[in-house]
Amino acid sequence: MEKLAFLLLIFAFACQQPEEKFQVPYTKADFETTVDGKSVSLYTLENENGLRVDITNYGAKIVAILVPGRNGKLADVNLGFKSIQEYLDHHNEIGAIIGPYANRIGDANFSIGDSTYQLPANDNGNCLHNGLIGFKNRVFDAEKIDSAEGDAVVMSIESPDGEFGFPGNKEVKVTYTLTAENELKIDYEATTDKATPFNLTNHAYFNLKGEGNGDVLGHVMVIDADSTTAINEELIPTGEIVSIKGTDLDFTSPHTIGERINSDYEPIRIGKGYDHNYILNKDQNGNELTFASSVYDPESGRYMEVLTTEPAIQFYSGNFQDGSLTGKYGKPFEFRTGICLETQHYPDSPNHPNFPSTILEPGDTLESTTIYKFSVKE
Repeated sequence: MEKLAFLLLIFAFACQQPEEKFQVPYTKADFETTVDGKSVSLYTLENENGLRVDITNYGAKIVAILVPGRNGKLADVNLGFKSIQEYLDHHNEIGAIIGPYANRIGDANFSIGDSTYQLPANDNGNCLHNGLIGFKNRVFDAEKIDSAEGDAVVMSIESPDGEFGFPGNKEVKVTYTLTAENELKIDYEATTDKATPFNLTNHAYFNLKGEGNGDVLGHVMVIDADSTTAINEELIPTGEIVSIKGTDLDFTSPHTIGERINSDYEPIRIGKGYDHNYILNKDQNGNELTFASSVYDPESGRYMEVLTTEPAIQFYSGNFQDGSLTGKYGKPFEFRTGICLETQHYPDSPNHPNFPSTILEPGDTLESTTIYKFSVKE
């Protein structure tokens, strides 16, 4: 009887122990090195609700986003790598700031006035994300600050005239802030001394079940968009704006990502799934912060909302993930184990005068804000 009482006492004590703290598989030291003669490090943002965001100034890349689920257990909902060396080895856009121009530019060139500018052709003769090299491979200057909204880090970079083929001496500042409202807020600013196109975004891959915990096909998606830019077989806009209401691209009402992803609907066939520019239901030139999209994981209860001042959002469903890359937790990035929700202006805008302009003029300042807000649905 005494033995039974002793065992019950041990069991009760064990039940009272706090849940084991979530451990990331890296330390700050794994990100401290020198790249191209500049210091690289890791910057951590935290709030009182237990959220944490890790960012490296190499490419201003988001490394991890720790978010609680329905049971209070943390998971890392952002795909990434566990050391700066792995980011250098893999040479891709995961988690990075993409610039000067995110997404595709047809035939890898554009004109401003009488001048034509040739860009790196890395995607069937087109330019995707500025070619193989871009801001994603540059070291940003970084400064951790205590802002009125929460923990923040300011990343800044200068891009000389002609770099990646784009005109103008350009200055770019990106501020990441983790607010008390569980928002990861990204503020972009840019200036130039020559007219040049800008389309800045972040290329984070999300899985609300947690990195390495399976595919995203059961995530429930909403996108506040009734139309898209029509595309050709190379995913380059034709210039036509088309309605998607009632089609298999329509997410104005909730659908799981996997419900229609293998549809024979031509735009989905061309994209090999979802890889489309959704034109948000808002003033396309208003620069107003509005709701763009939401994602919900029924398993964990994690819910993410995307708000932006941008006119559009690119939804990419991980169609080219093939397991060749292994993430922070030792699990490969298999087919469709992460999604991107890249707030943006339209792809190939410099070649389509009917699209909202992306040309930044000298004396003007580009200002853009995107928020990823996390919560839990019971």
